[in-house]
This record gives sequence, structure tokens and C-alpha cells, in this order.
Amino acid sequence: MSKARDAALAVAGREVAITNPGKVFFPGTGYTKLDLARYYAAVADGALRGISGRPIVLKRYVDGAAGEPFFQKRAPEQRPEWVETVELAFPSGRTAREIVVRDAAQLLWIVNLGCIDLNPHPVRADDLEHPDELRVDLDPGPGVGWDDVRRVTLVVRDVLDEHGLRGWPKTSGSRGMHVNVRIARRWSFDQVRRAALALAREVERRAPDLASSKWWKEERHGVFLDYNQNAKDRTVASAWSVRATHDARVSMPLEWDEVASCSPEDFTLVTAPARFRERGDASAGIDDAAGSLDGLLELSRSQEAAGLGDAPWPPHYRKQQDEPPRVAPSRQKIARTATERGGRRSTQPLITVAKAAHKPDALAGLERWKTRYPDAAGRLQEDDVLIDSMRGRSTTWTRIRINLRHVPEDARPREETPDPDYDPWSDAGPRRRAAPP
Repeated sequence: MSKARDAALAVAGREVAITNPGKVFFPGTGYTKLDLARYYAAVADGALRGISGRPIVLKRYVDGAAGEPFFQKRAPEQRPEWVETVELAFPSGRTAREIVVRDAAQLLWIVNLGCIDLNPHPVRADDLEHPDELRVDLDPGPGVGWDDVRRVTLVVRDVLDEHGLRGWPKTSGSRGMHVNVRIARRWSFDQVRRAALALAREVERRAPDLASSKWWKEERHGVFLDYNQNAKDRTVASAWSVRATHDARVSMPLEWDEVASCSPEDFTLVTAPARFRERGDASAGIDDAAGSLDGLLELSRSQEAAGLGDAPWPPHYRKQQDEPPRVAPSRQKIARTATERGGRRSTQPLITVAKAAHKPDALAGLERWKTRYPDAAGRLQEDDVLIDSMRGRSTTWTRIRINLRHVPEDARPREETPDPDYDPWSDAGPRRRAAPP
């Protein structure tokens, strides 16, 4: 561990300063900020393959992996002249000038800002309206084992193959898997998302006990294929990204014959550079494998003809013309029940109990709710408590909901104002400091 006040790493013909190099970024292991920077220098060729030429959202962990990150879309005003930017327009109507990374020096410059993982957009800076990547995000629900994740990933491969596309798998660095699909730059964000939705539904059809394409958590089971990761303005951690886990896991590109036996804990900040030296990058050929979405879009049309239209979008997107009601099925049922009963009592099984800028505050609100309603709390199962990390304007925030399905209807607490009741879209809401990491 370096005790120097500052350090510098020579990469891409430049010396990049690493401030506070001895700051511990991973308390569970003692890995420092300098360890993180050296990791990215060692695997730069692989990491750049996933982010080069793309606008990138800075997900900054100013307090290290144990702290809460904040998202910084706008490039810092104070930056070297050799750091490139491009202006993006978002669904909200806002614009932002974001960093574009093309070499290892620019990569280490954003790492020095406290970026642990890398979150690029699926477009290149020279064409911001046509993605060149479809992203399949496999997100296991509570209690879902790793073996199920691997099995669903292999079904994804089969569906892609049958529709003329090659997938490039990688561990997410957390509990799931990602499959990236390089595509020609011919389709809009909406078309790419529709193709991803068709893929998710077909995987669910083939593996109904293991996979789910349902947006609402109360309807999901097994491994959720998050088609909305392909909506405009969404980003996913790229290949070779270190994740903010206790053991500094890496989102590792894999060969397809490794998927059935891989273990995500095998790939960390310490072990991944050796794999890179010895075996190279399993996704090295991805840029030469751009395919067509025609097959998946034809599948989408077939699904629509069978009665499967659009699916819900994330809440801050404008309502789409053919989108179903943007409300959880349980809330639709409750609205009908409340109407039938004169609206005098809520029987909804899903309630929001806490919305907080910081997760510990939300968890404290959950405990207060449990204290107020011990009988209901005692009937909850593990997956009845839904803890969601949400994106706000520039930070993440935490929402906690409770599914009361195991509580008898006449014993269900009424939904109250969440405690705390944080508004992530209010200008008056708390903001994270942007202190140097």
C-alpha cells in the first residue's frame, strides 16, 4: 500500500496523477485507490474495448466501495485539454456534456475521480442516436441461485444464435450475468429496446420456470431479463469493470464454454490481471461481429400479432402510445377493490414504506414500520421486502416496498406516507458532495 501523498502512472504517453493513492477503497480487503488504478492500467486494452469512443456516466464513489455513489453526467469543468467530451440529449429534455474515453490515460483520469466501475452508453460519440450494442442484463431475484443464472444465460445464447446474432457473455460482477450483442448502427433506441423485449419474452417462453420478462417485481420469478436497460439514457457496467463489492469483483468476459462452470467470485481486482496476461480478452472479437436486428424485430412482430404489445417503461420516461398502464397489477386490483368498497379502505398488497437519499436511512424507516406493525412484519417472507436502488437526477436513492401477500387481507396495514419520504426530483432535496476522492 502506497503511503505517498500523490502517485503518477505512465500510460498512453502521459503521466496521470493519482491523488490520495493510499486511500482504502475496499475496506474488506484493504485495496486502495492506487491498487484500483494499477488494475485498470494492467487491463486497459480489454477495458477500453467496452468503453472506447462512448459517452460515459461518471459513477463516483468518493468514499470508496463502502460509501454511496453519485452519478455525474456532466463532465467536470476542470479537466485536462486532452479529455474529450460530447453533448447528449436525454428523454427528460435536458442535455449534458459527457466524458468520452479513448485511451488509457483518459481511463485513469476518470478512475482518479473515484469511478470504480465504468458505465458507458451503448452509442459512439459520432452517432448518438443509433446504438451499436444490445445489452442483455440477467438479474436474479431473491433466493435465485447462480446455477439458474447460468442456465438462463445459455438459453439467451440459443435464442440469439437462432436469430442471427452472436452474444458475448460476461459476469456482471455481482449476482447476475450480462450478454452484449454488437449490432450495426441502423436502428433507433426504441427499436433496440423492442428487440430486447422480444428476446426476453422468448427466453421466458423457453424456460418458464427459470426466466421472467415481467417488469413489475411482484410478477417476477427466477432470473429477470431487464429489457429496459436498452432504453435511451440507460447504462450498464462494462466488461473488465471492477464492482463495488466487498471482494472487488470484476465483470469478466467469458468464452461460452466457460459459462456453465464459472464462478463470479473467481474474478477480482487481484486475479483478473493474471487472466488477462495469460488468456487475453474473451470479447476481443466483438467489434468484428456486428449483426442485424431483423430477426428479433420479426419475432417482436409475431409476438405483437399474438397479443403481446409493449411492456412498461422506467417511470421517468414519457408514456408511450402502446404502453400498458404504468401501474403495478396489485395497484390496479386495489383501485378496483377500493372503488367497489367506496374507496374507504386500501387492501393493496404492495406498499411503499420508505424513500431515502441514503440506504441506512431507508432501512431505519423499514424498522420503524415493523415496530408499528409487528403482527404484519412477523408474517413477511424474505422476498416480500423489496429494496430498490433507484436513479435520481444525479444520485442513487433507496426505495423500500413491502408485499403484504402473506398478511390476511383484514390485517393489512394501510399505506401511509413513506418514512422517510425523499423526493429525488426536488431541487430542494439533499445533494451528495462532489469532494475529491
